[in-house]
Amino acid sequence: MSEVVLTGVVKRYGSVTALAGVDLTVPAGLLTAVLGPSGCGKTTLLRCLAGFERLDAGEIRIDGAPVAGNGRHLPTHRRRIAVVPQEGALFPHLNVAANVGYGLDRAARRGDRVEEVLTLVGLAGYGGRMPHQLSGGQQQRVAVARALAPRPSVVLLDEPFSALDAGLRAGLRHDVREALRADGATGVLVTHDQGEALSVADRVVVLRAGRVVQCAAPTTVYRGPADEWVAVFVGDAELLPAVAERGAARTALGTVPIAGAAPDGPVTVLVRPEQVRLSPGPGAVTATVLRHDFHGHDALVGLRLADGTRITARILDDATAVPVGAAVSVSVDGAGRAFPAAGAATPTERAGQSVAA
Repeated sequence: MSEVVLTGVVKRYGSVTALAGVDLTVPAGLLTAVLGPSGCGKTTLLRCLAGFERLDAGEIRIDGAPVAGNGRHLPTHRRRIAVVPQEGALFPHLNVAANVGYGLDRAARRGDRVEEVLTLVGLAGYGGRMPHQLSGGQQQRVAVARALAPRPSVVLLDEPFSALDAGLRAGLRHDVREALRADGATGVLVTHDQGEALSVADRVVVLRAGRVVQCAAPTTVYRGPADEWVAVFVGDAELLPAVAERGAARTALGTVPIAGAAPDGPVTVLVRPEQVRLSPGPGAVTATVLRHDFHGHDALVGLRLADGTRITARILDDATAVPVGAAVSVSVDGAGRAFPAAGAATPTERAGQSVAA
């Protein structure tokens, strides 16, 4: 396992800056997800790590050794990095074992490494099958096994689950994460899927305009986003204008305690839909039910407060028990997070630039 450190990494394509001074540490042995919207630079970041692109400025080190920057550009095959593409890209004329062992020397192919990594990805005994005999999810498992086979320092996963249906994605994500951990590999997963990043990664890096906006554990990114943009990007969010005073904020949902320090005065308060309770509570206010959106495991209930503010509550009970048009009591469970009031640009917003993936 190897630590990866990026310092001041810049990559331009003509007049467009794709990476605008990225500082990032990828801890050894952990899976780090790079999350961001299209055009934020996440694919460019992966290509720079892999050695497919030369840096315009900055440096990349793997396990303390410089591989890019300051006039150096170590070729991909010398970086001990493996890439798992969006689609498995298996050799159709080779069976599973031959695909997995392609990057191994003759001695390693004769050993048990191929069967070892196939077992890690849940395909023990599949070595003799041809790629066309496998499902899409199984082909991606083979691609992961092929990446792990030569024991690379770092495994880069470029949205490897995006072509699969939802049911396959959930199971494969879990199995790939466990395979990386079992093999002691350092992983970097590039994705635009917020749920995927939060559920599978040990750390989440949020990119915006070619810069790192936040890098933290998934729970921190969700519960303590760096700014309003991150709050909205990583999950459903209710952003309420408020006035903060002595660690609490007066909002249309009543008085909400604020997590962390916040100066007194106008703020915007983040409340997640799962914090909104459809029951009487301290400081409860009245709302009218506007809609039900049933999702099986939970439901979203659209509400209109007395002042016209529209919010959403996420509930686990039967949403239809609260009919559309009914008046309900609404309260907030837990603390909100306060951001500077609208109109006060954050440093990230002031630094925004045009980017390309």
